[in-house]
Amino acid sequence: MAKLYYGSDTAPVTLPDRLLGYIKVITATKLRRGESFTLTWSGADDEGGRSTIWLQPSIPLRFVFDSPEPEQLSGDYLRALADQSNSATGLNVDVRTWEAAEEAARTPARTSASASPARTSTRPVRAA
Repeated sequence: MAKLYYGSDTAPVTLPDRLLGYIKVITATKLRRGESFTLTWSGADDEGGRSTIWLQPSIPLRFVFDSPEPEQLSGDYLRALADQSNSATGLNVDVRTWEAAEEAARTPARTSASASPARTSTRPVRAA
C-alpha cells in the first residue's frame, strides 16, 4: 500500500500503489499548471465515510510507494480521472471499486450489436 502525506499531517492517506500512481500523475500535472482541485476518497480500510482534501501548489505533498518500479497505468482511465479532476466536484475515487472502474475505462462500450468497437488508446502509461 502506498502513502500520501499531505501538508503538516503526520498520518498518511493509505491507498493501493497503482491508484496512488494515477492520483500522482493527475496531481503533478494540475499543480504544475497552477491548478488547484479537490481529491475525495472513500472506502479506505482505516477510515469510514469519505475524506476530501484541497490540493494546491503551496501545500506540501509526498507520495511513498511500496513498489520500487512505477506502476503501468491505463491511459484511458487516466484520461477519465483527469477529466473528472477538472469538474466542479474534483477527483473522486472509491478504494473498493476503482479497479472495476479502471477496467471499464479500458473496455470500449458498443452502442449496438452492429457497431464497430470504438477506437481508444490502450497504451499503458508509466507513472514516473
